[in-house]
Amino acid sequence: YVGQEKLRPQTGWQPLAFGLDWQRPPRHMNSTSFFYAHSGQWRYEKLGVDEILSPLADKSKFGGSLIDYNVRAERMGWLPSAPQLNRNPLTIAAEAEKAGMEVADYVAKSMKDGSLAFASEDPEAPENCPRNLFIWRSNLLGSSGKGHEYMLKYLLGTKNGLQGKDLGVEGGAKPEEVKWR
Repeated sequence: YVGQEKLRPQTGWQPLAFGLDWQRPPRHMNSTSFFYAHSGQWRYEKLGVDEILSPLADKSKFGGSLIDYNVRAERMGWLPSAPQLNRNPLTIAAEAEKAGMEVADYVAKSMKDGSLAFASEDPEAPENCPRNLFIWRSNLLGSSGKGHEYMLKYLLGTKNGLQGKDLGVEGGAKPEEVKWR
């Protein structure tokens, strides 16, 4: 018994859970990528991409770390991202209007000139930290979170029992796509 099937018919809680009264379709974030990025677990990742790559693949085409592949997938639209950009979408829309441009054109121009970037490229920047955290039927900081000590240190910024040293201290290979702080 998981519990969701006893909740009630979807029509009652879907608008609340997924913000269907705001805009359709809803944008969902996969929690694995979200917590991997925002709890700083990528800073400790020692598993190399070459270790899980197919033996038939050309290893020279697949450099970087696991967080790099998350960032690349988000950039290409294969994975959702939250927050998505390093500035508030409402601010971006206002700036586009002020510049007399369509939002899509303004975003494309800003991405090309570097004044706008994906939040996943610098997850520890203050403007890219999550502002809201809504947990549905779970105990994230008790028994449900994978990487409890990482979440305490990086997501909440509080006392923690993290014992390992990050790649920066150990001199390990750092990500190519993500800014190291």
